[in-house]
Amino acid sequence: MLFLRLLSARLLRISHAAIAATVILFAVFGATFALLIEPETFGTWFNAFYWVLTTMATVGYGDYFAVTQLGKAFTIFLYIFGIGLLSLVIGKIIDSFAILKQKRGAGELSYQGYGHIVIINWSKKAQTAVEEILSHSPKTDIVIIDDGIGKHPMEHLHQVHFVKGDPSEDEILERAAIGKARSAIIFADMRIDEGSLIDGKSLLITSSIERMAHHVHTTVEIVHEKHIRNFKHAEVNEFVLTHDAISHLAVRSAMQEGNTDLLRQLMSRQDNDDIYEVPRHPSWKTYGDAFKALLEQGATLIADRSDMGINRKLSSPIPGDARLFMICDKATYERLAAH
Repeated sequence: MLFLRLLSARLLRISHAAIAATVILFAVFGATFALLIEPETFGTWFNAFYWVLTTMATVGYGDYFAVTQLGKAFTIFLYIFGIGLLSLVIGKIIDSFAILKQKRGAGELSYQGYGHIVIINWSKKAQTAVEEILSHSPKTDIVIIDDGIGKHPMEHLHQVHFVKGDPSEDEILERAAIGKARSAIIFADMRIDEGSLIDGKSLLITSSIERMAHHVHTTVEIVHEKHIRNFKHAEVNEFVLTHDAISHLAVRSAMQEGNTDLLRQLMSRQDNDDIYEVPRHPSWKTYGDAFKALLEQGATLIADRSDMGINRKLSSPIPGDARLFMICDKATYERLAAH
């Protein structure tokens, strides 16, 4: 028993390639030997190879079987050693899946896809962002990068990948496939006490992303408004001030009751109506053309980029670089986007 335990321990330490080569050689040798000792039973080498594999797998269909004493002795040999080898392969496969799962949970695996969204610095806000993204586009892959948590924060979601490490380091960003990402959202790391240091870390991460993947659309949460000029220098696409939105919502709630419910619905994709960018139709010459056409479809045109005053200039022509935004439900947006 001690010998078997020692042998098993040594076999488990053998590399996957060595085990695979051993199993293949064992099956090839077994088929060749079986055909030599019982050529009339098997007829061809392939039939003997088929018999060896079914015997090793304990299937035993009974269409081929050894009839001589030597053949039956060789069958016993296959039972003892062949089944053991195959069990070892199966065990290695199961171990590999377990190791992969462990590495995925620990954030040690590299992401291999493209067109994903990278979320940096884990927090409750980051979790809400993930839920918002998946409620709008359930098939979108998301890669979370963080160096302060010990395990995958949303391991139950197969489309959410986790990379553990410093998001300002090239190696970590490469493991997150930043060069193939659609966009990146950098949340302020509130685990740091000093606001300037929080923005400093975000700026460092932003600079690394812009250097490695300039085409990736970056959105950064900033603690202090005075630091925006530094992020503009890094060519960040969008800014979100940490306390700005909360302060505005609080004031609106105090001055105009019910305002916050409307704004909350517009900010959350989990509610029915939302803000969407509408593809421009060739027949739309003026903002009024677009406004009337969308209204007939159940949508409301509200802005051209950040300009929300287009309802006061409906007769103005739509510029060539316009980006029009509307409020509607998802079904209306999908119908309009399809045409």
